[in-house]
Amino acid sequence: MPVLVASDLDRTLIYSAAALALTMPDARAPRLLCVEVHESRPLSFMTETAAGLLTELGDAAVFVPTTTRTRKQYQRINLPGPEPKFAICANGGHLLVDGASDPDWHARVTERLADECAPLAEIEDYLASSADPLWLRKQRNAEDLFAYLVVERELLPEEWVKELAAWAENRGWTVSLQGRKIYAVPKPLTKSAAMHEVARRTGAELTLAAGDSLLDADLLLAADRGWRPGHGELAETEFAAPGITALPERGVLAGERILREFLKASGAAR
Repeated sequence: MPVLVASDLDRTLIYSAAALALTMPDARAPRLLCVEVHESRPLSFMTETAAGLLTELGDAAVFVPTTTRTRKQYQRINLPGPEPKFAICANGGHLLVDGASDPDWHARVTERLADECAPLAEIEDYLASSADPLWLRKQRNAEDLFAYLVVERELLPEEWVKELAAWAENRGWTVSLQGRKIYAVPKPLTKSAAMHEVARRTGAELTLAAGDSLLDADLLLAADRGWRPGHGELAETEFAAPGITALPERGVLAGERILREFLKASGAAR
């Protein structure tokens, strides 16, 4: 029976230049592979060692990239290894099968959102009226499923984020601060639901997962085994649960360690 590996991408397997955390002397820094280019500029990286491990993993398990990115943002990424048959985008709002969104899955998700939480327009109006132009750089709608802000992090008042989270909670939404982005996401829009759907379709008997942000918590809890790196929201909140391992590595080297753990667990299952 196949092993399913559902992994977050940004700051879990791939890293921007700002998130690499290369604390070693320059001469000992790992060789890096660029896996994303945007507007003709290199944007995301993994170590060459991690690239080899991911290629091995693609042959050993059903690897499912699992991201809050929109489909367009995800499709900029060029991961090493076999092309994944399945990918989860927009925090579970789109299940890609051979690169195309499954219309039945998307319809089920949007129906549930309409039934269980406040409409996106209400959230967008609140964000637009309450965010301060002093620190707000962009407000974006992600696939008509959720919203996010791009901010100047050093100018962002912590109290504003807390107030937003409390306001959103009462409307069936959750808030996550990741780097320079603040996400407002409907609670029923989850990576875990999409992962369960892929497990059903593939007949996977073991599910493995990794992630660094609060939007990954449901994914880690739903998997048989999960890992989180030593950075990110989950590390900052000391997120812990049975079956979830907190790794000490931070930055791009955490991506290597996570892939080694995936391979070890996949091998043990065979």
